[in-house]
Amino acid sequence: MAVLPIRISGDPVLHSLASPVTDFDDTLRTLVGDMFDTMDEAPGVGLAAPQVGVPLRLFVYGWTDDDNVLHRGVAINPVLWISPSPAGEPDEDADSEGCLSFPGERFPLVRSQSAILQAVDLDGDPFEVRADGWLARIFQHEFDHVNGVIYVDRLEHTYAKAASKASRRNSWGTPGLSWTPGIDHLED
Repeated sequence: MAVLPIRISGDPVLHSLASPVTDFDDTLRTLVGDMFDTMDEAPGVGLAAPQVGVPLRLFVYGWTDDDNVLHRGVAINPVLWISPSPAGEPDEDADSEGCLSFPGERFPLVRSQSAILQAVDLDGDPFEVRADGWLARIFQHEFDHVNGVIYVDRLEHTYAKAASKASRRNSWGTPGLSWTPGIDHLED
C-alpha cells in the first residue's frame, strides 16, 4: 500500500460533488488500502476519496472510543441520516474540529449528535451503522467531503473569518496544493 498526497482547500475536487462508485474491483481495493495508510500516517480519523484527488463517493474511518472500541471501516456510496443539530453557539473545546484538507487548523462547529450511516462495503454488501457523539461527527464530516463541502464552509461568521485568514496566511485556496503525510511536516 502507499501513502497518498492529500489535497488542500481550494482544489476543485474538494469542492465538487463526487460520483458514485460503480466498479468494485482491485483498483478500488488498492485505493481503499492506500486511503487507510494515508489516514493512519496523517494521523486522522477519517479520509474521503476526494481528499486524495479521486472524485468518488467513498470514505474510510478509524477511531477508538473511550471504551477502547475501534470503529474502523469503509463507506462506499454512503447515505447519512442525522438528528437535528442542537441550537446555540459551538463550544470551543467540545465542538472543535479539524480537517486533513485544512491542515493544522481547528475550529468549533455544531454537528448533530446522532447519525445513521447506510453504505456498501468493498464487496458491494450493504450495511448500516448507528453512531452517536464523536463517531457521528466523523461520519458527517466525511459525508460532507463526498458532497463537495469542507467543514470550514459550515463555520459561523466569526470562525469563518478566522478560517479565511488561515487560508490566506498559508497561501491556500488555489488548485493543485497538497501535502503528503510522513513527508511534509505541517505545523499544528
